[in-house]
Order: sequence, then structure tokens, then C-alpha cells
Amino acid sequence: MSTNTRPVAVYTDMDDIDHSAGVALLEEHGYEVRYLGSQDPAVIMEQAKDAEALLVGYASVTAEVMDAIPGLKIIALLSMGYDNVDLDAAKERGIWVSNLPGVATEEVASHALALALAVTREIPFFQGRVAEGDWNSRPDTTVLRLSQERLGLIGLGRIGSRFGELASGVFGEVIGYDPYLPDTPDTRAMLAKAGIRRTGLDEVLAESAVVSLHVPLTEETQHIIDAGSLAAMRPGSYLVNVSRGQLIDDAALRAAVDSGHIRAAALDVLDVEPAPADHPLMGHPRILVTPHVGFLSDHTLAEYVRIQAQNVISQARTGAPDTPLFALEPAC
Repeated sequence: MSTNTRPVAVYTDMDDIDHSAGVALLEEHGYEVRYLGSQDPAVIMEQAKDAEALLVGYASVTAEVMDAIPGLKIIALLSMGYDNVDLDAAKERGIWVSNLPGVATEEVASHALALALAVTREIPFFQGRVAEGDWNSRPDTTVLRLSQERLGLIGLGRIGSRFGELASGVFGEVIGYDPYLPDTPDTRAMLAKAGIRRTGLDEVLAESAVVSLHVPLTEETQHIIDAGSLAAMRPGSYLVNVSRGQLIDDAALRAAVDSGHIRAAALDVLDVEPAPADHPLMGHPRILVTPHVGFLSDHTLAEYVRIQAQNVISQARTGAPDTPLFALEPAC
């Protein structure tokens, strides 16, 4: 542990992201920086107990973890998602939580479009056959002409609306549902510009050839796609998820794909990552899985690391991070 008076900033886990630029930025502003490379709460509580700042990848930060770090002032996240932090506990303890809104909007929206095109154009099927030397096989269903089909969005925030905008030139119509997006002139203008018609969840599920998920994980959205909502989807339709794996009931989706009611699914996120070999959505010929890389680009890799570190620095200098998830009263 530290024996000097410099503030301590601790990276819990960064997976395979090069965070050296963030370390350099923090050190330049007087921090002692430590990297744990662990999501284990026991490791974090022991080795970060003198920290003022936690810079978090996927580690879970509970009230217990916060209480073990009495001088903690900020939890700086490495993504737009924040379901790995107990926000109520942080707010009660006067601990800032910051995320990275909008940094990877373009990348995640593009990845969603790529996944939708891959499964509707049967790319995994054809790639697998060509790898076996078979140039003549065809899938057992007709490949869709997307200009005659609807894309349905669940969630019309930054990523959902950008995906709709990108896809509006490919699909015949883009429709979307979002109960939290206010119905204002600005919202209506934004959706019109993106080529999205706002509607209800029932129509999105029943009338869309492809349904794509773009909502955060909350108590209300956990398993928003369950056996009931899957049954309400159009027979032979496709499901795309680039948000959070826990939005989907895995067993229900596997059953729907096995039955053919859902033609295929394309997922960049699962409820457990990395997924075990026996995960119900792994290894299925009609379930395409990518390893949570929708955010990936040269731009985002640099900006994620920079903004995460800058949130820590801004909180120390001004009393608040640049992109907080909630407001706190300024410290006296």
C-alpha cells in the first residue's frame, strides 16, 4: 500500500484495453496509480482500501466494496452501461459515479447493423458451407429482401436512434418503442430525421422482421425478451442484442430458435462473459455471437481511456466529474 501523500487511483480490471494513456494522465496530475487486473471484490477491497478513485471495467462495485474503501470519492466506469455499480449505495455515501455516454454510439450502431445484415443474409450459413468446400447449398428458408421489411427497435436513445438512421436506407421501414423518451417537438423532429416511426411494443414485436434491443439493464428491462415476448414476435423473425445480455431470457430464446419461431439471433452481449462452453446461446448454428466488441474502434479505445481518467481528474479539481450519472451536493 501507499506510504506517501499522493491520492491513489486504482484500476480494477481493463480486460485487454491498453490503459497506459489513462495512467500517464493520472500520474501527470499527481496520482499514484495501481492496476489490480481483477474483478474479485475481496481483492479490490484489500488492495484498493486507500483509494480515492476506482476506475472500473466490468468489476461489480457493491455497497460492501464501497464501505471497505472509506476515502473513495469517485467510481469511473469504462462504458455507458452502469449496471455493475450500486448507484443508490454510491449516492447515499456521497460517491460520484461517472460513465461514458455517447463515445461509442457510432460503433455500436454500426455493429448492430452488421449483425442484422449477417443473420438476415445468412452469412454464417454460407461461410460455414464454403469452409467445407460446398458452394451449392442454400438455407432452408428464403433470404429476405430487406427493403420490403420492417426493422423494430426497442429503445430510441443515442444508439437505437443512430442504428435506425443507418438502417433506414436498408429496411423498408424502421419502427421503434421507448416508453421513457419524452414526446416533445425535438424528439419528434429527431425521429423523423432518423427515419423512425414511433409506435408501441406490441407492433414492434408483431410486425418486425428484425427486432433490435437498445435499452439499459434495469429491474424493468431485465428479461424484457422472455417466452411471452418471443411468442409475440413474427414467426421467422430475427433478434439482435448489442445492449446487455440480461435483457434476454436465455432458455426462452434458445427454445424459440430451436423451434424455428425465431429464425436466428445475433448477440454481442451475453448474461455471462466470457460465456462458458455450455451456455445455452453458444454453439448454435443459428445464433451468432460476437465477444462484446460493438464499441471497438481506434477512436473509442483512445477516448474511453482518456475520458475515464479525465472524470477522476475533473472530480478532484472541480468537485464533479465531467459525465456523472447523478448529481451530488458539492463537498464543503
